[in-house]
Amino acid sequence: MKRTIKILFLLVVFSSCKPERFYTGDPEPVISKITLNQTSFKQFTDTVVIAFDYADGDGDLGFDNADSLSLEIKDVRFAKADFYQVRPLAPSGTKVNIHGTIKVTLKNVFLLGSGTSETTRFRLRIKDRMQHWSNTLETKTISISR
Repeated sequence: MKRTIKILFLLVVFSSCKPERFYTGDPEPVISKITLNQTSFKQFTDTVVIAFDYADGDGDLGFDNADSLSLEIKDVRFAKADFYQVRPLAPSGTKVNIHGTIKVTLKNVFLLGSGTSETTRFRLRIKDRMQHWSNTLETKTISISR
Protein backbone atom coordinates (compact mmCIF):
# COMPACT_ATOMS: atom_id res chain seq x y z
CA MET A 1 0.00 0.00 0.00
CA LYS A 2 2.78 2.46 0.93
CA ARG A 3 4.54 1.60 -2.31
CA THR A 4 1.36 2.36 -4.33
CA ILE A 5 0.99 5.71 -2.58
CA LYS A 6 4.65 6.59 -3.32
CA ILE A 7 4.24 5.66 -6.98
CA LEU A 8 1.02 7.69 -7.26
CA PHE A 9 2.70 10.63 -5.54
CA LEU A 10 5.66 10.48 -7.94
CA LEU A 11 3.36 10.20 -10.94
CA VAL A 12 1.39 13.27 -9.85
CA VAL A 13 4.55 15.28 -9.14
CA PHE A 14 6.32 14.38 -12.38
CA SER A 15 3.24 14.67 -14.58
CA SER A 16 2.67 18.21 -13.34
CA CYS A 17 6.30 19.25 -13.97
CA LYS A 18 6.78 20.90 -17.30
CA PRO A 19 9.91 22.47 -18.71
CA GLU A 20 9.98 26.08 -17.65
CA ARG A 21 10.00 28.54 -20.50
CA PHE A 22 11.94 31.75 -20.18
CA TYR A 23 10.88 33.07 -23.56
CA THR A 24 9.31 36.40 -22.81
CA GLY A 25 9.18 38.42 -25.97
CA ASP A 26 9.36 38.87 -29.69
CA PRO A 27 11.91 36.57 -31.35
CA GLU A 28 12.83 39.31 -33.83
CA PRO A 29 15.50 41.71 -32.55
CA VAL A 30 14.74 45.41 -32.25
CA ILE A 31 17.25 48.25 -32.22
CA SER A 32 16.64 51.80 -31.00
CA LYS A 33 18.24 54.97 -29.66
CA ILE A 34 21.20 55.34 -31.99
CA THR A 35 23.90 57.84 -30.98
CA LEU A 36 27.24 59.07 -32.32
CA ASN A 37 30.30 60.24 -30.39
CA GLN A 38 30.37 63.44 -32.51
CA THR A 39 29.05 64.78 -35.82
CA SER A 40 32.20 66.28 -37.40
CA PHE A 41 35.13 64.08 -38.32
CA LYS A 42 38.56 64.67 -39.81
CA GLN A 43 39.33 62.08 -42.49
CA PHE A 44 41.85 59.35 -41.61
CA THR A 45 42.17 60.82 -38.11
CA ASP A 46 38.92 60.71 -36.16
CA THR A 47 37.11 57.56 -35.11
CA VAL A 48 33.34 57.19 -35.41
CA VAL A 49 31.68 55.48 -32.45
CA ILE A 50 28.09 54.39 -33.03
CA ALA A 51 26.07 53.15 -30.05
CA PHE A 52 22.59 51.67 -30.18
CA ASP A 53 20.24 49.84 -27.86
CA TYR A 54 19.04 46.33 -28.67
CA ALA A 55 16.32 44.04 -27.39
CA ASP A 56 15.64 40.43 -28.29
CA GLY A 57 12.86 38.36 -26.77
CA ASP A 58 14.56 34.98 -27.17
CA GLY A 59 18.19 36.02 -26.59
CA ASP A 60 19.70 34.60 -29.76
CA LEU A 61 21.75 37.61 -30.80
CA GLY A 62 25.39 37.03 -31.66
CA PHE A 63 27.42 34.12 -32.98
CA ASP A 64 30.29 32.04 -31.59
CA ASN A 65 31.76 31.67 -35.07
CA ALA A 66 33.83 34.74 -35.96
CA ASP A 67 32.95 34.22 -39.63
CA SER A 68 29.24 34.73 -38.89
CA LEU A 69 28.73 38.41 -39.55
CA SER A 70 25.48 39.69 -38.12
CA LEU A 71 25.81 43.47 -37.77
CA GLU A 72 25.28 45.40 -41.00
CA ILE A 73 26.49 49.01 -41.21
CA LYS A 74 26.11 50.89 -44.47
CA ASP A 75 27.62 54.26 -45.29
CA VAL A 76 24.87 55.73 -47.51
CA ARG A 77 27.51 56.93 -49.97
CA PHE A 78 28.32 53.32 -50.92
CA ALA A 79 26.29 50.67 -52.72
CA LYS A 80 27.27 47.86 -50.33
CA ALA A 81 27.29 47.55 -46.57
CA ASP A 82 30.05 46.38 -44.25
CA PHE A 83 29.39 43.47 -41.89
CA TYR A 84 30.73 42.81 -38.41
CA GLN A 85 30.70 39.91 -35.97
CA VAL A 86 28.77 40.19 -32.71
CA ARG A 87 29.62 37.66 -29.99
CA PRO A 88 26.69 35.89 -28.27
CA LEU A 89 24.85 38.22 -25.92
CA ALA A 90 23.22 35.34 -23.99
CA PRO A 91 24.26 31.71 -23.50
CA SER A 92 23.50 29.48 -26.50
CA GLY A 93 20.46 27.27 -26.08
CA THR A 94 18.65 29.59 -23.68
CA LYS A 95 15.57 31.59 -24.47
CA VAL A 96 15.77 34.71 -22.37
CA ASN A 97 14.70 38.26 -22.96
CA ILE A 98 17.85 40.37 -23.40
CA HIS A 99 18.52 44.06 -23.90
CA GLY A 100 21.49 46.37 -23.71
CA THR A 101 23.73 48.68 -25.69
CA ILE A 102 26.24 47.85 -28.41
CA LYS A 103 29.08 50.22 -29.34
CA VAL A 104 30.82 49.93 -32.68
CA THR A 105 34.03 51.76 -33.59
CA LEU A 106 34.58 52.68 -37.24
CA LYS A 107 38.10 53.82 -38.04
CA ASN A 108 39.33 55.95 -40.90
CA VAL A 109 36.30 57.67 -42.37
CA PHE A 110 37.36 59.43 -45.54
CA LEU A 111 36.24 61.70 -48.36
CA LEU A 112 35.22 60.10 -51.64
CA GLY A 113 35.61 63.12 -53.86
CA SER A 114 38.25 65.78 -54.30
CA GLY A 115 36.39 68.38 -52.25
CA THR A 116 37.31 69.55 -48.78
CA SER A 117 34.24 68.11 -47.02
CA GLU A 118 31.32 65.70 -47.44
CA THR A 119 28.35 64.53 -45.45
CA THR A 120 27.01 61.03 -44.92
CA ARG A 121 24.86 58.87 -42.65
CA PHE A 122 25.13 55.26 -41.52
CA ARG A 123 22.29 52.72 -41.66
CA LEU A 124 22.44 49.68 -39.45
CA ARG A 125 20.59 46.54 -38.50
CA ILE A 126 21.38 43.29 -36.70
CA LYS A 127 20.57 39.64 -37.40
CA ASP A 128 19.99 36.89 -34.83
CA ARG A 129 20.88 33.19 -35.02
CA MET A 130 17.46 32.35 -36.49
CA GLN A 131 18.23 34.77 -39.35
CA HIS A 132 15.68 37.37 -38.20
CA TRP A 133 16.78 40.91 -39.12
CA SER A 134 15.98 43.81 -36.84
CA ASN A 135 14.51 47.07 -37.95
CA THR A 136 16.89 49.49 -39.70
CA LEU A 137 18.09 52.69 -38.01
CA GLU A 138 19.95 55.61 -39.51
CA THR A 139 22.36 57.97 -37.77
CA LYS A 140 22.22 61.72 -37.93
CA THR A 141 24.17 63.31 -40.76
CA ILE A 142 27.88 63.58 -40.10
CA SER A 143 30.44 65.76 -41.86
CA ILE A 144 33.88 64.60 -42.91
CA SER A 145 36.61 67.12 -43.71
CA ARG A 146 40.23 67.07 -44.83
